[in-house]
Amino acid sequence: MSKLVIVESPSKSKTIEQYLGSDYTVESSKGHIRDLAISGPGGLGLDIENGFKPRYVVIDDKQDIVDKLKQAAEKSEAVFLATDPDREGEAISWHLQKVLELESQDIPTHRVIFHEVTRDAVKSAFEEPRKIDHNLVASQETRRILDRIIGFKLSKLLQNKIKSKSAGRVQSAALRMVVEREQEIEAFEPEEYWKITATFDAFEAQLAKLDGKKAKLPDETSAQSVLDRLDDTYRIAGVKKKKRRQSPFNAFTTSSLQQEASNRLNLGGQRTMMLAQSLYEGVDLKDETVGLITYMRTDSTRLSDTFVKRTQGYIKEHYGSSYIGYRRKSKKQKAAQDAHEAIRPTDINRTPEAMKPYLNKDEHRLYKLIYARALASLMKSAQFERTTFTLENNGAEFRASAQEMLFDGYLKVYGAYQDIETGVLPDKTEGDSIIPKSVDKSQHFTSPPPRFNEASLIKEMEEKGIGRPSTYSLIVSTLKKRRYVRVEKKRFFPTNQGRLTIEKLRQYFDDIVSVGYTAEMENILDDIANDGIDHQQVVADFYNEFMPLVEKANKEMEKLEPKLTGEKCPKCGRDMVYRESRYGTFEACSGFPKCKYIKPDENEPENKETGITCPKCKKGEIVLRKARRGKNKGKTFYACNNFPKCKNILRGKPTGEKCAQCDDLKVELDDGTVACNDKDCG
Repeated sequence: MSKLVIVESPSKSKTIEQYLGSDYTVESSKGHIRDLAISGPGGLGLDIENGFKPRYVVIDDKQDIVDKLKQAAEKSEAVFLATDPDREGEAISWHLQKVLELESQDIPTHRVIFHEVTRDAVKSAFEEPRKIDHNLVASQETRRILDRIIGFKLSKLLQNKIKSKSAGRVQSAALRMVVEREQEIEAFEPEEYWKITATFDAFEAQLAKLDGKKAKLPDETSAQSVLDRLDDTYRIAGVKKKKRRQSPFNAFTTSSLQQEASNRLNLGGQRTMMLAQSLYEGVDLKDETVGLITYMRTDSTRLSDTFVKRTQGYIKEHYGSSYIGYRRKSKKQKAAQDAHEAIRPTDINRTPEAMKPYLNKDEHRLYKLIYARALASLMKSAQFERTTFTLENNGAEFRASAQEMLFDGYLKVYGAYQDIETGVLPDKTEGDSIIPKSVDKSQHFTSPPPRFNEASLIKEMEEKGIGRPSTYSLIVSTLKKRRYVRVEKKRFFPTNQGRLTIEKLRQYFDDIVSVGYTAEMENILDDIANDGIDHQQVVADFYNEFMPLVEKANKEMEKLEPKLTGEKCPKCGRDMVYRESRYGTFEACSGFPKCKYIKPDENEPENKETGITCPKCKKGEIVLRKARRGKNKGKTFYACNNFPKCKNILRGKPTGEKCAQCDDLKVELDDGTVACNDKDCG
């Protein structure tokens, strides 16, 4: 009998099977296999009268997977649960143990954890299996239950009262930050101030002090008065040189990776995590399949002793001993779980250049960033010398500064990802006189706080302690998907619906959706995981506090009626109203769902026929259509006219010919080439 190994990802199962050999069979659960039921009071899936005991059901499309895993387990001498090394993964392992009935069948069951998908790490994990950590499971279960209670109750309330799509424990706190930042910006009153700049041949100097005090120029009159008192010649009153060190950043956490990938590579949070997942689970190299980075969901900056030692050797060999740094210990945030290492390459010798042939463009860009950050974190600090001139003119003190790099240190490998300004001031000594080319006054105004972009919102969530590494990008994506925010020039603006949602939530659930409360709940979940506090009591306390607020809001919150268009439905005669979808505003019958009439777009042309039968359903015809909504609104495309029964969409203009290797159509692509419509067809 072989041993059964269950992982979450099919791609990871392929990699691990190569490492373990023929004695092991590796299967995938493809993520979660069961979830809370939608039965019981309020559809919460909880037995409220029995200690809030959860009721779980197998997810609809996972029954076949469960049956397959159950059959495989019954034929195995032992089962190894190798799901991801975090609370979510621990919970999945526990659910697998329960659903596959491993305990009742006395099948030896082991939990194995590895933070990188490499041969050594996987084999080492199987040499030291452990039992399922029920504190971690309880923490994840509590999180899921709280999210279900809040999500179901608040979402239903908001959908009924103000037509908002959803609300959530972390989602609403994040939206509140965006809305309140916008309110700060709107309430901000800019203050005028002026600057005086003296421009010399090789540098500029700014007015810093007047008569020994900090210069404050609130208007043009005060600025002009300074210009009027200045002589043509300035005296170098002081030359100060100071050396400083600039330390490298620590290796990436999930949050810092998403921020840097957004700022430097223009990659969104979800895209970044998808690419990192691929790099972690395994890449097909010339002679093996191996994970290139460690686990990508972490809030730790810790690096293993083995990696540090090997990397220091690599630095010595390729850059010299003078570049070898030391391990820096950051101030660990209160919320950091430190369960894993930082995100780093699994082998420092697998350079980005060597891996480039095996990666797509974005995978390579991200791997190069991760590699450079981890390598740089163990290199020496960069060294600079800053020179500052103090210039004096009739009681007005000007200053000019520039820094020169003395030693590049970690910037040798990470300089491309940092904006470092360097320069040199001319060779001057104290007492020298110097005449400027010009002296100018300029008007300025104080600025409001900046709107969030994806990177800064994730950073703010991390600093405030709301959410966890695995949820940051999902929360940001949800805010956009629910149309609570719109994005302009990468900045987040709350929509009217987003503002209304937070207005009502603050009115009736101010504490629940506050950043402080959300962060405290994360701390409680950590206490469950680390100290095993009574998680059922946590749920009970929250439920008993939360439900009276829901009941009050249901009674008192005013229902927002949809805005009338002034027309009648041509099908049933009811009023037509404006409604919102993820694609924008549209006009529909107020009698929905009894009447599902939607007013067609007057600018939408009739479908242009091609006379080509759809190869997918064999009934419809391929027609030229125009997208009515979404990011491709207004663009034409070819698709089956048997929609929605057939959802076949072509990736180009049909030529009328069929592919010689399959039954699909040949199409002309945007670049003029002709290919099979099935992009996977050989």
